[in-house]
Amino acid sequence: MIKVRLGFAPLHRYPFDEEWAVEIKKRVIESIKKNLNFIELVYPNEKLTKMGLVWSDEDAEKVVKLFREKDVAGIILGTMTFGDELAGARIAEEFKGYPILVFGTKEPPAKAGGFRRSDSFCGTLSLASALYRRKIPFIFAGIVFPEEEEFIKAIDAFARASLIVKEFKGARIGLIGPRPERFETVTFNEAKMAELFGQRVVHESLFKVIEEARKLGDDDPEVVRIIEEMKKSADTSSVPEDALLKMAKFEVILRRLAKEKNLKGLGIRCWTEIQEYYGISPCFVMGRLTQSGIMTSCEVDIYGALTMMIQYLASLKTTPPHFIDWTIKHPEKPNVFLAWHCGNAPIALAHPSCPAKISYHSILYRAVGKDNSYGTVDVRLKPGVVTICRLVEYDGEFKMLITKGRIIDEGGEFRGSWSWVEVDDLDKLYRVLVEEGFVHHASMIHGDYVEAIKQACKILGIKTVVV
Repeated sequence: MIKVRLGFAPLHRYPFDEEWAVEIKKRVIESIKKNLNFIELVYPNEKLTKMGLVWSDEDAEKVVKLFREKDVAGIILGTMTFGDELAGARIAEEFKGYPILVFGTKEPPAKAGGFRRSDSFCGTLSLASALYRRKIPFIFAGIVFPEEEEFIKAIDAFARASLIVKEFKGARIGLIGPRPERFETVTFNEAKMAELFGQRVVHESLFKVIEEARKLGDDDPEVVRIIEEMKKSADTSSVPEDALLKMAKFEVILRRLAKEKNLKGLGIRCWTEIQEYYGISPCFVMGRLTQSGIMTSCEVDIYGALTMMIQYLASLKTTPPHFIDWTIKHPEKPNVFLAWHCGNAPIALAHPSCPAKISYHSILYRAVGKDNSYGTVDVRLKPGVVTICRLVEYDGEFKMLITKGRIIDEGGEFRGSWSWVEVDDLDKLYRVLVEEGFVHHASMIHGDYVEAIKQACKILGIKTVVV
């Protein structure tokens, strides 16, 4: 299981109750350890600061050094009592641009004489105002006890958002071939990606990849292994052996390229040159790459690959997304649409009663012939809750569509990779797509990751459009 390392600064202020501050700190640590075992929490101990709490600027500097040494992905600032807002702000200043979460703690029973032991409710306002004054974005998790579901859900979403931010920044995405000439929809701003997120688009010739694939021997160990995996994972009985061989070789070269160039994703020119000059469709290979953690989008859609990456990270790299088109409305159900693409779905997403079958491209065969278009996955996706997203950019501003729906358990006669998806209000959603400039491509992932993606976008400076 992937681990997300977060720094926790338990803030305290004299003269409030030290014993209560220590107790609530321990309860925070125990709750996270018990309920969220994918989080590795870094915090000051009694050797580093008095009682393991953060009281002062001197303590803040020690904690900053600790968090730097441990390379934390996000910062949790908790007011165990009133909390010292300047110490908290000092830590946040050093980690500006990182995900930062603020929470306060509920008041324990007052001691004899009416002395308020914590006053976190008051002190959290001071901390928040200090961050706001410094223009440091943060997530507020509420005034909570650490055992409460509200707190656990907030930390869960924040940890996922922290992983998104950490890996989104500086990501390298491979571009394999130019975009289809008539698809202006997938244009992207390479300069803004570099300026805002430190990202790089690594350009590679599609024909170079094809030529490198052709050079591989039929008995190459990687090629042989991949063919065996393909045959085990899906029904390949109708696919000619030479087509399967070409798919495997193409996959080997793409995997080598991703490893050599440290690529988190790929955007591939998937038609029609590869069919015409190499003799396969790459869809099955693209789904296999996505399932293995290399997010791979159709039609050289770089922002599409980044959207897939964000969703995959939100799932803690446990669930591959499906790169989809918004295609048609259901003929009878008003809030259901067909999420479809030519045949690129990861096999792991297949409906249990509809095993994946590898076939020829249901559209392109008309232009290039069946023999040149094998390599698509005909499969219906399994039902369940899904999150659907799309990253776009206009005039240098990035924005993210975020919505939720569910794949319904309904069949059809479609080729390719597909599912019927129900949303709350399809007309409203479609109007937002049209009026906000969102394109016909999106990424869909099983699970509810709306909050984690919203938080990550807030820290990254990406505007969210939530429907």
